[in-house]
Amino acid sequence: MKISSGILGAAAGPRIQDIDARWLMAYAGALGQTAPDYLDTTRAGGLLAHPLFPVCYEWPLAVDLRSKTLTDEIALRGVHATHDLTIHRRPRAGDRLSTTAAITSVEPRPPGAYVVTRFETLDADGRPVTTTDYGSLYLGVACERHSHPDPLPERERESNPLSPVGRGKGEGHGGEGHGGEGRPPAWSADVPIPASLAHVYTECARIWNPIHTDRAVALAAGLPDIILHGTATLALAVSEALRREPEGAAAAVARVRCRFGGMVRLPSTLRVEGWKPAESGAGRAIAFRALGADDRPAVRDGWLQLTT
Repeated sequence: MKISSGILGAAAGPRIQDIDARWLMAYAGALGQTAPDYLDTTRAGGLLAHPLFPVCYEWPLAVDLRSKTLTDEIALRGVHATHDLTIHRRPRAGDRLSTTAAITSVEPRPPGAYVVTRFETLDADGRPVTTTDYGSLYLGVACERHSHPDPLPERERESNPLSPVGRGKGEGHGGEGHGGEGRPPAWSADVPIPASLAHVYTECARIWNPIHTDRAVALAAGLPDIILHGTATLALAVSEALRREPEGAAAAVARVRCRFGGMVRLPSTLRVEGWKPAESGAGRAIAFRALGADDRPAVRDGWLQLTT
């Protein structure tokens, strides 16, 4: 099986979607979040969207683009490999958002074809709300290397303050891939993953992929069983990091980046670990990761950027 180079530049959208309080609350509720910022409709300034909520309105574009560019056989081999979300402002109840998606990179990796899709979301006034670079790995699928001349302008060239590149002497902060390997985390938390979570998340996020809820489909795809969505795993990890911030859920999240590793089975327990925040020119950066029941990283190289 091989992915054609012709998919580079393929686009979907714009798709217009209305954001309401019910959707915002359902997403937070699926994650077990009880902070009034997510659930209290009398909150001054209105409800806050969970930082990972953008995956909800991006998903229909992902489905549209996949149906235009991949066969069902190849699509079934896709796993979420990387996620890089920039939040220009949090979406709000009452927003009418316009989202587009485009494939910006296709390149071979040892496990298969790595495809990056960029999602751009604007509000009704044409102002940016979120930008996401979503990396998918199609296991056992071949491809040729193709990428846009500058697929990630400025945004990808920004220095990650937690990476070895651009880090000042003595500023390692722990966490896999952040230049501080071997340093113990500053905190850890065990998060129970009930057997029903994938089903609840599917309906509340409005993200339906049968490998997360249909055991027959998961087994046919070569998985050991249904597994939790990568976005749900990342959202749970981000929630634990925010729980330790003075502002809690209201902390000003500007960016979330990570790579995905092992699968999270249901039921199980997810262990989230985080390191002491690092000051950067843009605010505070927190390194984190999440380990599955087998102690393998389900989320690695996690990086949460907060503005001050």
